[in-house]
Amino acid sequence: MADQTPNTAAQDSQDVQPSFSLQRTYVKDISLEMPNAPQIFLEQATPSVEVSVNVGGQRLADTVYESTVTATVTTRIEDKVLYLVEATQAGIFEAANLPPEQLDAILGIVCPTMLYPYLRATIADLINRTSLPPLHLTEVNFQNLYEQRQAQLAQQQAAAGQEAQA
Repeated sequence: MADQTPNTAAQDSQDVQPSFSLQRTYVKDISLEMPNAPQIFLEQATPSVEVSVNVGGQRLADTVYESTVTATVTTRIEDKVLYLVEATQAGIFEAANLPPEQLDAILGIVCPTMLYPYLRATIADLINRTSLPPLHLTEVNFQNLYEQRQAQLAQQQAAAGQEAQA
């Protein structure tokens, strides 16, 4: 009977292989306000809609991260709020053995892109429950948002460096 020793070189190469996976999605926070109901239902004017989207996240453990996408939808008829919806969709992701610059981009682009369809469905369903037609949020290019945030951060760092030299 031959000695069976584990192939440590194969195990070591598996340990350093980059990995990324979605572990769980969940609604982290949600609110709906209809401050002018029921009187606002009598209004005949076309409502205006304002949408803002924000991305966040945090490290939970060595290779585990939470990513969040928050959307705030404010719908008004003239100067009266028809409804205000704010929802945060979150996900827990595992990312291991990734270079820092790739990890930052994955957390800022890939994770929000994966979470956003869940957020869109949650908001559409919540608004539909108000007896109003659902609002289907448009697609968001999270790569553009990430690049804009990176550019703003670079400008802020450059401005802070100039102030420190003065």
